[in-house]
Amino acid sequence: MNLYEHTIIARQDASPSELKQLTEKYSKIVEKNDGEVVKTESWGLLNLSYLIKKNKKGSYIHFKIKGKGNVIDELEKNESIDKKLLRYLTVKVKKFDLETNYFSKKEDSEKKESVNN
Repeated sequence: MNLYEHTIIARQDASPSELKQLTEKYSKIVEKNDGEVVKTESWGLLNLSYLIKKNKKGSYIHFKIKGKGNVIDELEKNESIDKKLLRYLTVKVKKFDLETNYFSKKEDSEKKESVNN
């Protein structure tokens, strides 16, 4: 089994319920192709470096996936025709970093550190 980190960027006008539907839709595609979604993170609405299809911002959703290459092929085939998405990216990794949440608010991470100490 290969390990992948897969990120999709949805349009800025997507509602929270639409984002949840997108997450469920792509999780089901992974599971149908004998893959496993280890973790899903919603990074929220972030600024884009440049305009993409007239959008200045995008809602980021990040998946950590275990599976074979056909899982990613099927995911990307579906994402390329989805009008709600601006971009997607898949990176093959050697191991997952399940501890760090890079897009949490600074206050949240400071609270966690003070609790751990």
